[in-house]
Amino acid sequence: MKPVSKPEAHEKYQRLIDAAIAAGPVSTAVAHPCDEVSLKGAVEAARLRLIDPTLVGPTARIKEVANQNDIDIAGLRIVDSLHSHDSAAKAVELVRNGEAEALMKGSLHTDELMAAVVAREGGIRTSRRISHCFIMDVPGHPDPLIITDAAVNIAPTLEDKIDIVQNAIDLATALKMPQVRVAILSAMETVNPKVQSSVEAAALSKMAERGQITGATVDGPLALDNAISEEAAATKHITSPVAGRANVLVVPDLEAGNMLAKSLSFLAGADSAGVVLGARVPIILTSRADSLMARLASCAVAALIARFRRDQAASRPV
Repeated sequence: MKPVSKPEAHEKYQRLIDAAIAAGPVSTAVAHPCDEVSLKGAVEAARLRLIDPTLVGPTARIKEVANQNDIDIAGLRIVDSLHSHDSAAKAVELVRNGEAEALMKGSLHTDELMAAVVAREGGIRTSRRISHCFIMDVPGHPDPLIITDAAVNIAPTLEDKIDIVQNAIDLATALKMPQVRVAILSAMETVNPKVQSSVEAAALSKMAERGQITGATVDGPLALDNAISEEAAATKHITSPVAGRANVLVVPDLEAGNMLAKSLSFLAGADSAGVVLGARVPIILTSRADSLMARLASCAVAALIARFRRDQAASRPV
């Protein structure tokens, strides 16, 4: 059983939600919201004006779920589909047509949605590697903590990690983190040729130093303790602008990231909002186990990213 989060655990998420509400709702294609959890999450996010949803799924089924669970969907646009695969394809098509600035997972499998996203014909890939970020609200930790990648890239190469790091930096920038400090994690804070993650961490740090990765201070390899604890960093005499103060943690592989995120959730009472980056629009990935606050925070994060991208596009010279 997931421990009950302390009230202060939600303060960081509430700040994100408040910022997104102030920025205004973002048009969002919700793929297959055909159960109570996914439909209620989308409707509540719409009620708070985080998103302006288009519900994509079998119309009769969506209405049945709404009626059975007393969910008010009056006034919300519905795009009819035949089944979950069709829902994913039509939701992605809305993005391609410029009718949605964000994509949200409903009650279909993540693989179904992502297959439509990365499809060679009709997909919404970009030149960037697609990656996932958890935005963790950890009780007792002063700031939101971004962890990447714990859900999409199983065993990323160094080349993959360049985009994974840059996606996370762009996310932190969109969330208006005043200083983005990225720790490239390994089992140690020294470079060991026998530990590939430590070698790649050093390479990524040097890339950032040379301007190949931009927008943040990047350092690694760092072990988890000296990445987030100033006391641990001081004990090991690590002099770094990131050590002890990291707000973005880049893990070596999906297994390490999954274990880290779930440890924070189940042992520290953290909530985890999730978003996929690297596609044309941010993709809101939620789990049936997510709390309503985590679902709303995921919507808020995607809305802030979409708004940030819109502002960037508007500021570019014609």
